[in-house]
Amino acid sequence: MLSMLISAICFGSNAQEDPYKWLEEVEGDRALEFVKKQNMITEGRLANQKAYQEIYAKSLEIYNSPDKIAYPTVNGDFIYNFWQDKEHVRGIWRRASKQNYESGSPDWEVLLDLDEMSKKDNAQWVFKGASGLHPTYDLFLVNLSKGGGDAVEIREFDVNRKAFVEGGFLIEESKGGASFLDRNTVIVSTDFGDNTMTTSGYPRQARIWKRGTPVQAAKLVYEAEKTDMGSWGGQLRDGAESYTLITKYITIFTSHTNIWINDRLVKLDIPVDAAVSGLLNNQLVLNLKSDWKVNGMNYPQGTLVSLDFKELIKGQKEIQVILQPDALTSVQEVSSTKSKLLVNLLTNVKSELYIYSFDNGKWASEKVDAPDFGTIGLAATDELSDEYYFTFTNFLTPTTLFIANAGDNTFEAFKSLPAYFDGSKYQVQQFQAKSKDGTMVPYFVVSSKSTKLDGKNPTLLYAYGGFEVSEVPNYSATTGTAWLENGGVYVLANIRGGGEFGPKWHQAGLKEKRQNVYDDFHAVAEDLISRKITSNKNLGIFGGSNGGLLVGVAFTQRPDLYQAVVCAVPLLDMQRYNQLLAGASWMGEYGDPDKPEEWAFIKKYSPYHNLKEGVAYPEVYFFTSTKDDRVHPGHARKMAAKMMDMGYPVLYYENMEGGHAGSSTNEQRAKSTALMFSYLLMKLR
Repeated sequence: MLSMLISAICFGSNAQEDPYKWLEEVEGDRALEFVKKQNMITEGRLANQKAYQEIYAKSLEIYNSPDKIAYPTVNGDFIYNFWQDKEHVRGIWRRASKQNYESGSPDWEVLLDLDEMSKKDNAQWVFKGASGLHPTYDLFLVNLSKGGGDAVEIREFDVNRKAFVEGGFLIEESKGGASFLDRNTVIVSTDFGDNTMTTSGYPRQARIWKRGTPVQAAKLVYEAEKTDMGSWGGQLRDGAESYTLITKYITIFTSHTNIWINDRLVKLDIPVDAAVSGLLNNQLVLNLKSDWKVNGMNYPQGTLVSLDFKELIKGQKEIQVILQPDALTSVQEVSSTKSKLLVNLLTNVKSELYIYSFDNGKWASEKVDAPDFGTIGLAATDELSDEYYFTFTNFLTPTTLFIANAGDNTFEAFKSLPAYFDGSKYQVQQFQAKSKDGTMVPYFVVSSKSTKLDGKNPTLLYAYGGFEVSEVPNYSATTGTAWLENGGVYVLANIRGGGEFGPKWHQAGLKEKRQNVYDDFHAVAEDLISRKITSNKNLGIFGGSNGGLLVGVAFTQRPDLYQAVVCAVPLLDMQRYNQLLAGASWMGEYGDPDKPEEWAFIKKYSPYHNLKEGVAYPEVYFFTSTKDDRVHPGHARKMAAKMMDMGYPVLYYENMEGGHAGSSTNEQRAKSTALMFSYLLMKLR
């Protein structure tokens, strides 16, 4: 049997070619033939359902709603915003004066129309953000992707003329970035040609480029090793002062931070795993990911500290403790206004926001009396004032954007999403499950108040479990309308690998400890069943990216627990992940499969290598994107092909654009939402 041959190839000593390697071709004829055929089969099974049609129509209405919040980005005296709706399918980049925006009825000035641009260029342009020239903000470097991938073309744009600058800065499509240093100078990291990209597919070099000269003539100021993740440059500003910052990422979690000053490079003597979180009043803010022993003192893992920046450049370390979280608390976000530091904390997966002031050489704090029992997000800050914007949401409360002032600690509600479903009919409960090693893992359950504990409730379990990403309560109009209102129960699990309880929670799932993540997930599933919230015949799971790996492991390790699996833009072939696109950059998370001692623990959970014949696997729905240049679509293609060869039914859909997000337009988002939830309803209801 071909499947037995595959198993021998994967685990045997004879390193033969993977029989499905051709599916790693992004635009090869055989690969695209496979994709088109499977897309047609999946659409035939799902898109004709009544549930699909209803969910698609409602989701499209939600995504295109004029009542959405226009989230702000503050640049100088203007608020910038990117917007998509029914009339602007690919979107518009626009701005309004800050005063006009805060009036509640802004008179938007359209700067760039992506629909017009795409039609003119016969391309599928996707807006990927823009960075402006401080302090005038009349010139921007606009990032544009063809189809939604991470690789972007960078073009200089004049917002007053509403046009790209003729003969201005232009960087061809590549993974990388660029920032203004002054009106005629940018720092750029891109593909400069042979041997200038790392094995992770990111730039090795940071160069300073002068206007009017070829990019290849830009001055090389830093070069990373080929096996590093990459290097990037930018500006670190503190009021009127600015510094050229160059960061080399050794791995995704470790880096060297350098300042280019007086035409020389100064490496900052800080821990390689500390996160630089801002500069305010000459205090460089660091979030410590491990204990730091310095000057006879020990600063524990998770502590937020600051250092006198000018002294640090000279090699001296004068350290102040901003805060030291307890076991249930972690630092989620740090940002600054003109004179204040904003720190967003998570305590037992509930947000608290604090304002910190640096006076007389010490930090002092006051709490923002924001709404409780939900999730706070720092939406935008203003470097010219102490005004800032934050959001509050939870599972049943539509997101609200607040305008706040850190100077006098005041805030007011500015704009709220409408209630797309009746939240009063539902309840939110937080439980804990005991994992295999005894660790207690919290999770949230959102259900109807009339839910019966009879084990028959269709239940969707979601988690991520990686890269120190915290999964927090949030309001999802599509989950509410497509799942809760159709009788479903929604579960969010805060498993290890995430950042909900600080760096230690993340590090408990790294490399050889990875099985802890999967044991946590299984434990939550078992706890849901033991509480009779659901049963194994009514339990579905969903995860994307690293979460796609999570659910891939879940159904191959415990097929008895799950009836439905949505595996989106996933990693699945963990023997070759580091050879595909950006995969090498994640070896700090998973380990290096090319090292026998590390492959020894990776192969125990790699979904692609743990498929077996004669197992009652659930019918899995795989979703990915042809234009995903971060996690290769070959992961999903190969897994689906191997399962089909073994005789297992699967559903597979690959969007032809969208990048790692999976979708570029609201119509594509509505379609992917409808495919997913109609699949879940088909399998679980």
